[in-house]
Amino acid sequence: MPIAQPPAPSAPVTTHLPKIALVGRPNVGKSTLFNRLIRANRAITHDRPGVTRDRMEGQVRSRGKRTFAIVDTGGITLDAHAAVAEGPEGIRGFEAEILRQAEAAMAEAEGICLVVDGRDGLTPFDEHLAAHVRRAGKPVLVVVNKVDGVEREDEMLAEFHALGFPLLPVSAAHGHNVRVLEDEMREMLPDEPEEEGAEDGDGVDSNNEDDFGLSGAKDDADSAEGEEGGEPAAEPKGPPYDPAHLRLAMLGRPNAGKSSLVNALTGQQRMIVSDLAGTTRDSVDVSFESGDKTITFVDTAGVRRRSRITDSVERFSVNASLKSTTKAHVTLLVLDALQGVTQQDKRLVDLLDERKTPFMVLVNKIDLVPRKLMPDLEASFKGMLEFCSHVPLLYVSAKSGKGLAPVLAMAERIRAECHVRVGTGQLNRAMEEVLTRHQPPVVRRLRPKFFYLTQAETNPPTFVFFVNDADRIQTPYARYVEKALRKMFRIEHAPMRVRFRSSHKKKGE
Repeated sequence: MPIAQPPAPSAPVTTHLPKIALVGRPNVGKSTLFNRLIRANRAITHDRPGVTRDRMEGQVRSRGKRTFAIVDTGGITLDAHAAVAEGPEGIRGFEAEILRQAEAAMAEAEGICLVVDGRDGLTPFDEHLAAHVRRAGKPVLVVVNKVDGVEREDEMLAEFHALGFPLLPVSAAHGHNVRVLEDEMREMLPDEPEEEGAEDGDGVDSNNEDDFGLSGAKDDADSAEGEEGGEPAAEPKGPPYDPAHLRLAMLGRPNAGKSSLVNALTGQQRMIVSDLAGTTRDSVDVSFESGDKTITFVDTAGVRRRSRITDSVERFSVNASLKSTTKAHVTLLVLDALQGVTQQDKRLVDLLDERKTPFMVLVNKIDLVPRKLMPDLEASFKGMLEFCSHVPLLYVSAKSGKGLAPVLAMAERIRAECHVRVGTGQLNRAMEEVLTRHQPPVVRRLRPKFFYLTQAETNPPTFVFFVNDADRIQTPYARYVEKALRKMFRIEHAPMRVRFRSSHKKKGE
């Protein structure tokens, strides 16, 4: 029997905007410059060379000026023959894949910014990469980074003139000449079509960087709370509902196969994949078109127990992974079938369930499990979801494509259920039916009285019962009520909140 495959996507779509690629050797400050240009802390930055591996895209916007996209890439190490050379420890073994990613970025870009380090001066790696970039046949600007002021510009730029490209001194860390760089990038772009001109005024004030989340460090820290237990953070409403766009976050332990699943579902070799745990570090958006819909996967770093995290880069990666779940329509929790159910898997399920995050579970690498072990494996994963049985559980294989066909349809269904709005008449009939089927039990010699039911909000659907004494509603009855509402309103897989509020008056009194 042939294996069902996901629908074949069309060409990858990250943005319809023109692009500028940032390339350079490791540790010249490309990611810091990327964050400065998009005015958000998206790319992980660190003094250690070789932190960035996968390419990442963002938008550069300024009020009254043309919006365009920039692509951050990993550090490239080339020898004199344009072959990959051994890089620093952080990217060792990934040099060829990083080059492939950078070449893909340059192929899609209208222009290339070659970023160099003004403090280090011109190095052989810079010269070799400049020769490689020249062969692309596209406009090139050499961005001399780490030049903190005009007083040293001439001195620090002198030897880079040998590359034969236009030069611009900047400081990504301090913002020196960054707005000038934006304008230089716009000059590298082709003429703008007339129909896009109306959007020029929809940009943002380039002086108001708070609008872009540069003060979001606290959010990153808060998003990690709950991994070890405790009160979950307040749940954000998530992205707005847009029928033409579905945003999916990948979450799971290291080496569970998240990046492989993104590549398999999108039909692109977009993410670097290896057997080494912790290959992915940044949270990377990967978009593609499926029919008339744009689907964006947010591939994230693997999440380990906090007590086992000793590396600061991994800590930043984990925070970004958990935060990504709050900005997606649906989270895909990827588990490793060969590892079975682990304590960390249970923690992640509990975290998502407590926060009422819309999610589904994908048990990956199912093609490697012997058939005779499947019944026990399925029983263990079903047992893990005993207290959130509404969560879909799919068994898949990124390598063979097994089980991938229903993933996107199920994610869309969960998203749609999150936005269900029930009318007043249907709510009243539902409450009557719930009470008729099973009255609340007597508690302390009194039976709770139900006055009326209302829907407080969507995403997730939240229903509030007004009763005479909410303290008398016991947990088993609350579970019965939720199960009944799910069946009546056909909310089978989305999270749901059912609350009981004390009131001594019926509605209208």
